[in-house]
Amino acid sequence: MIKEQSKLYGLDHLRALAILLVLGFHYQLGYFGFPEWTTQFNQFGWTGVDLFFVLSGFLISSQLFAQIKKGKSISLKEFFLKRFFRIIPIYFVVVAIYFCVPFFREKEALPPLWKFLTFTQNFGLDAVNFGTFSHAWSLCVEEHFYLFLPLILILLQTVQLFKKGYWVLIILFAAGFAARLYSWHQEYLPTVAGESSLASWIRFVYYPTYNRLDGLLVGVSIAAIYQYLPNTWNKISAYGNQILLVGLVLLTIAYFFCSDLSTYTTSIVGFPFISIGYGFLVTGAICPTSILYKWNSKVTTLIATLSYGIYLSHKGVIHMAQEIFSDWGIDKNGNVMFLICIAFCFLVPWLLHLAIEKPFMKLRDVVLKNGKTVSNVFPGQAVYGKFKK
Repeated sequence: MIKEQSKLYGLDHLRALAILLVLGFHYQLGYFGFPEWTTQFNQFGWTGVDLFFVLSGFLISSQLFAQIKKGKSISLKEFFLKRFFRIIPIYFVVVAIYFCVPFFREKEALPPLWKFLTFTQNFGLDAVNFGTFSHAWSLCVEEHFYLFLPLILILLQTVQLFKKGYWVLIILFAAGFAARLYSWHQEYLPTVAGESSLASWIRFVYYPTYNRLDGLLVGVSIAAIYQYLPNTWNKISAYGNQILLVGLVLLTIAYFFCSDLSTYTTSIVGFPFISIGYGFLVTGAICPTSILYKWNSKVTTLIATLSYGIYLSHKGVIHMAQEIFSDWGIDKNGNVMFLICIAFCFLVPWLLHLAIEKPFMKLRDVVLKNGKTVSNVFPGQAVYGKFKK
C-alpha cells in the first residue's frame, strides 16, 4: 500500500505554475514594456487560467463530495462563509484600490463598479475601452461555479439522482461545445468587420462563463473518481509519472495548435483539450507515485500561497513599478525593469497576505467555530484547503 503524506505538494506546484504562466503572459500583452525574449516563453501563458479552473473544480467538488459520501447534507451557510472569507476581503481591497487610486490602473477606464461587486464583469466586457482589471473575468467564472455546484448537488440528492450525476457532467460538457459554436457563429463572426477581431472574440467567446466550463468540469470529474471509485483510483494512482507525461504531451500538442487564441480550433475544441491536458497534470500531481506528489518545495508553496493576491494585483503593480522606475532612467523594455516588476509582483501580494488574507482566515475559523476548513477530504491530508480554497 502506498503511504499517503500529510500534504499534497503536487497541487502547490501546479498552482505556482498556473500563476507564473498568467503573470508571464500578461507581462508581455502590450500594456507594459517587456524584454523581447519573454515573448517566446509566454505565448501559452493564457492557459494558466484553465489550470486554475481545473484545480478549483477538483478542490471544491472534493470537499462537497466528501461530505456527501459521509452521509452529511451540504451546508450552504458553511460553504458560502468559507468562500466569502477566502475570496472577498482581498478582492474588495484590490477593487477599492483600482477605483480610488487611478495611478494603479494599467489601462484607461474601468467597467462600472456594480459589475465587479456582482461578479458579472465577464459578460459583455468591452476590453478595448474598459479593459482595466479585465483579468477579474475568471473570478466571475469561479464565483458562478461556487454558486451553482452546491445547488446542483443538493438538487441531485433531493431527487435521488446523485448516483446518475455523471450525466450532468456529460450534458454540461456538450452544452459548452454548443454554447461556443453559437457564440462563434451568432455573436463573434457578425461583429468582426466592425471592431478588432481579438477584442470581439474575448468578449463573446473567451470571457462568458458558459463558454469556460471545461476546466471546472474536468476538475469535478477527477474529484468524482477520487472520492467515489476507490478501486479505479488505486489502479490509476500507480502510474503517477506516466499520467504527468501524458498531460505534458497533450499540452505540447495544444501549444502548437492553440497558441493563436482567436481561432475556430482554439475556441471550439482547444478549451476542452487544454483542460483535459491540465486534468492529467492534476491527476498525476495527487498520485503518491508521482514526482510532483513527493517533491516538497518551500518556494512553490510560497508562490501557491500568494497566487490569489498575485493574480488580483499583478497588472496594477507592474504598471506602477514601470511608471515609477522609468522616471529613474530604467528602460521599460529591459531586463532590470523585468526583475523589478516581478519582485514587486511578489512583494505586494505578500503584504496583502499578511494584512488581509491571514487575519480574515483566522476570523473565518472563529465564525465557523472550527479550526479546520477541510478535513478528511484527501487521505491522510487534512490541512491543504486551509489556505487554498
